[in-house]
Amino acid sequence: MSYVADLEDLFDNAPCGYVVTDSHGRILLVNRTLATWLGIEAAAMMGKRFLDLMPVSGRMFYETHFSPMLRMQGFFHEVAIDLIKGDNSRLAALANATQKTEGGETVTKIAIFQATSRRKYERELSDARAELATANASLTETAKLRDEFVAILGHDLRNPIAAIGGGIRVLYREELTPRGREIAKLVEGSVKRMSRLIDDVLDLSKARLGGGLTVVRHAEPNLTHEIEQVVSEIEMGAGRSIARRLDLPGPLFLDSARIMQLISNLLGNAISHGAADQPIEVSANIREGCLEVAVSNGGDPIPNEMLPRLFQPFFRGNDSTGTQGLGLGLHISSEIAKAHGGTLSVSSSAARTTFLLKIPVDNNLHAI
Repeated sequence: MSYVADLEDLFDNAPCGYVVTDSHGRILLVNRTLATWLGIEAAAMMGKRFLDLMPVSGRMFYETHFSPMLRMQGFFHEVAIDLIKGDNSRLAALANATQKTEGGETVTKIAIFQATSRRKYERELSDARAELATANASLTETAKLRDEFVAILGHDLRNPIAAIGGGIRVLYREELTPRGREIAKLVEGSVKRMSRLIDDVLDLSKARLGGGLTVVRHAEPNLTHEIEQVVSEIEMGAGRSIARRLDLPGPLFLDSARIMQLISNLLGNAISHGAADQPIEVSANIREGCLEVAVSNGGDPIPNEMLPRLFQPFFRGNDSTGTQGLGLGLHISSEIAKAHGGTLSVSSSAARTTFLLKIPVDNNLHAI
């Protein structure tokens, strides 16, 4: 076989389609491979415009995007196009092209590769992404509606709880038998626990709906007094003695109500999980530009595998008192710390378990 014959065979039977067009976009040459793919005789395509092999949308896109690219830079690579086959179905393809002007004639050479599998994969991937985006949007909306429902429910539960608490206070003013007073005290304890649970759920809902807990900072003139009051209330309710080491200047710029909520949660946690025969300690001071509040208790250490999950919502460890809540206390305490730009951490050993709150403070605020 001659060299020329070899070249003709390579052109006609190449593993890709070849098209050569003139300056008007009319087909000068087309190889047998492309003719076979399209199911159209090569002779029938001669003299037709290459654009005539494309659907209308493809022609518009080619004229507005790829034809100008050819004129400006003389080539394009891996352009996705569709070609119309003889049976009016479409051939998904990728095209590479070069364009040169010689002797006043502009010739464009186009190599075409079948891309049916690739285009199918791309469409499936695009469809999958669209479905995932829709599913994510639906999940986000569902989560938002759920949190809004929980917030509304928690708010509406406050009224009957308050009514029960008011009824208990009225009963205490009546003449009650010892048994009646004992029952009233049990109901009062239940009301307090329910109120705390509702507060925790509302705080969680606010945090999720608003992107975190909100704090209202103000200059607290005597944080030591506030902590003393919270500790005394918990001592009275739990029947336990709590050691204090409080050394704080004033005022400090923070949300004292939220800080007291955090300390109350940590002390409640120490009572629930600590050993009843070992002391609970709370300390507060300013160290290295930070407010540090530590609550510690004795008892069994927290297992290492539980530590990473301790501040997650709805996580509950072993409770020695048998009065487990929703597992929101430590999570909300951690969110309060974050809202103040601080951290809440824990260390636990056979000797002591200590929760440490650290909040940066501005030294200028100590002497307002």
